[in-house]
Amino acid sequence: MIRNTVNIVREKLLSPIYTFLKDSRAVGIILLACTFVSMLLANTSTAEAYTGFWTKLFDPAGEHHYHLNGLILPNSWLLWINDGLMVLFFFLVGMEIKRELTVGELSSVRKAILPVLAAIGGMIFPAVIFSVINQGTPYAHGWGIPMATDIAFSLGILSLLTKRVPVALKIFLMALAIIDDLGAILTIAIFYTPHLDIKFLLIGIFVYLIPLCLNYFRVKRLIFYFIPGIILWYCLFNSGVHATIAGVLLAFSIPQDKITALVHGLHDPVNFIIMPVFALANTAIMLPADIAGALQNSLSYGVMAGLVLGKPLGIFLFSFLAVKTKLAKLPSQSSWLQLLGIGVIAGIGFTMSIFIASLAYSERELQIIAIISVIAASLLAGIAGYIFLRLVRPVGTVIVRQR
Repeated sequence: MIRNTVNIVREKLLSPIYTFLKDSRAVGIILLACTFVSMLLANTSTAEAYTGFWTKLFDPAGEHHYHLNGLILPNSWLLWINDGLMVLFFFLVGMEIKRELTVGELSSVRKAILPVLAAIGGMIFPAVIFSVINQGTPYAHGWGIPMATDIAFSLGILSLLTKRVPVALKIFLMALAIIDDLGAILTIAIFYTPHLDIKFLLIGIFVYLIPLCLNYFRVKRLIFYFIPGIILWYCLFNSGVHATIAGVLLAFSIPQDKITALVHGLHDPVNFIIMPVFALANTAIMLPADIAGALQNSLSYGVMAGLVLGKPLGIFLFSFLAVKTKLAKLPSQSSWLQLLGIGVIAGIGFTMSIFIASLAYSERELQIIAIISVIAASLLAGIAGYIFLRLVRPVGTVIVRQR
């Protein structure tokens, strides 16, 4: 009797949750909900307690690190999330990049050329547009913010379009977004490293040789990779190179035959725990009293123009040149208008753009303006891309005219 009751409760309550979590739109919906809740809590009577929870310092002197038995560690929950938990996000992204480069859609020049060139165009144009708008201003360092495409949100929008978008275009967008992530990772490592501690950097390089050697000698026990991976994270955190790069480096050293199982194992924790927590922490922002006025500056214009205009222009033009010069072919059963619509949806920057915004500026006021601009641009790009692709007639569709 009791067992039957438990089974009924499980069937009624848990089955819908499991069904929702398996839906490709679930991640995007949860991230949007977390963003809404976080911004609501940050702008009501709970604002001081809520925002203070994420940014409260262990060290009253206001330093970005605190010391524990000789170890130098992050000193706020926000830093622990951005420098610590997000390592797992970057570890997952790194493994997906490696898998695509070795056995997936990017494993040959013929397969990779179109999404690679499209991704390059989709990174260059937003960065150039932002730089032109912000040339000579205090905001110029944020040129990397509009370069990124959010995989979860963009693929979630495409899933709403069901059969109106061919599978080949969905694969194209996924490959493009993965290359985009690699570009963002390199941008963070090269351009958003404020200072370098050579001692920690050299130790980190030496430690990284350990998992590389383990891979070379075909060692399969993952624990032997994770232990030096943790040490690598600590070294990079103290070297000035952003600590999340440790996740990508470690991913590239993982044996190929272990990656698929790891990706499946990390997919749900990263997408349904780490990314929502990241959204809660990084969008815990008190909106300016005059939000419209606060966004009327070149920083906001640069971010929004970069994502909403620069992304589709760069992706479309570089793809057009690649096809016209016969370097590549359009994805099967797709049209130029559909590819332009994919470029518009690629303007959804969210996770990586917000992450870069937190690195580009040290002033919280500028971070807030950049984050609000990313959210606004991502919503605009998502809605515009969805409507555009709904209106575009799929290739092969026959229009029956009534007499």
